[in-house]
Amino acid sequence: MGAPFDITYVIGYLPKLLSTLGMTLLIVGGSLLVGIVVGFLIALPRLYRIPVLNTLARVYVSFFRGTPILIQLFLFYYGLPEILKLAHLDISRAPVLVFVIITYGLHTGAFMSETIRASVSAVDRGQVEAAYAVGMTSYQAFTRIVLPQAMAIAVPVFSNLIIALLKDTSLAFSLGVMEMTGKAQTLGSLTQHFIEAYISLALIYLVVSLTLEKLLFVAERRLLRHEQSDDAEHRRFRLQRKNSYRRMVASIDSGKGGAEA
Repeated sequence: MGAPFDITYVIGYLPKLLSTLGMTLLIVGGSLLVGIVVGFLIALPRLYRIPVLNTLARVYVSFFRGTPILIQLFLFYYGLPEILKLAHLDISRAPVLVFVIITYGLHTGAFMSETIRASVSAVDRGQVEAAYAVGMTSYQAFTRIVLPQAMAIAVPVFSNLIIALLKDTSLAFSLGVMEMTGKAQTLGSLTQHFIEAYISLALIYLVVSLTLEKLLFVAERRLLRHEQSDDAEHRRFRLQRKNSYRRMVASIDSGKGGAEA
């Protein structure tokens, strides 16, 4: 049993936990950068149905979406150095933070690839064909027609992904990274006021999550600023976007584990 509940500890723990917020945000930011790059690389073979690479991409997505991230952390931290030793590469002395960011990045990349694939597929194919008809190249059609609409469609899912990643960083303490959850566990062990420590931790996560949600909402509004007019043409465009978003959500596979046939 811990010490009796004392509200003053909740307030006292806040600045101590905030001192490790930078580490948590570093994990989130680094993982997002890795995840976005990996997500694009994994989404392309699936969008263009490239033989072999398409199957490998499906296996990758199925593995990272179908296994707990805690197991992935252990596999990469303990298993990756042993595998690389076979190629005479020793990374056993690399900072644990590197393994954490790589694991979270690859995990995020699997979900990011599905978001990218689904949002691009949700854009009406007729618009791309119209772009070709007026003389645009494939690159121009993608960057000028498909990408802006796909980004706007994907922002709500991307927002959920970032907030989920923020909360998942609490598992990094299992490898010894002193982020906010690790700090809360340490403070609770030292003072035996565990409830107070976790209440403070929950408050910080809540404030950060709400802040990120607000910032991403502003970004979504900016991406959709062309929809602010209420004329008939823009109302039709908003309806088209809603239908595109529904197609995107419907096309994100919810299967767990294993490659798809």
